[in-house]
Amino acid sequence: MSAPDRFVLRVPESWSEADLSGDSLAATRAAALALTDDPRQRAEINDMFRQGRELTHAARRHGALYAAGTVTLFDEGVFMANVMVFAVRAPEGQELDLATLSALLGRPARKGRTPSNRLVTSVEIPEVGTAARVTGVEEVSLTADVTMSVLTMNTVIPVPGEPRSYLLVACSSPNLPLETDVYDLFDAITHTFRYLSSPVETAQ
Repeated sequence: MSAPDRFVLRVPESWSEADLSGDSLAATRAAALALTDDPRQRAEINDMFRQGRELTHAARRHGALYAAGTVTLFDEGVFMANVMVFAVRAPEGQELDLATLSALLGRPARKGRTPSNRLVTSVEIPEVGTAARVTGVEEVSLTADVTMSVLTMNTVIPVPGEPRSYLLVACSSPNLPLETDVYDLFDAITHTFRYLSSPVETAQ
């Protein structure tokens, strides 16, 4: 099978595809702040967009291909989640098996969770096949000295026709109390992943 030249991933209609350049974050933050006068919610929004800037900068450094996310206000607080797709290539002579992925993907959170909550498994994605997955609460760096715990679901999908090449679908959310619902949402999003190839033109 020849290598595909693009992919599709569907996210909820309320989510926005991210501008990985970061240029649109200021306007999006202003729009979110305009929705509330509550000081606590405004502080949460400012903090989350600060986190978003850090994530965008990190994504660009690591070659992200796609990103989307949401910041949704509820009476109970703010829900924030995002998904990114990265191109990953294994070194010569090495495969990204489940053991390797477990060691490479993220760091267990030091507070509130233990390393035992990490789940390393595989999933079947329609029209794609078997993909390795690592799920757990990870500690991510926002700045050189500030970290936070987030729910993560990392799914590594082989690229057809390109040995050692993979696409990593990385989902995360800081809303730890919503763990079950968040993981169900991330799984549903990841299951929409499809590879696409341009039609092969034949000579006339």
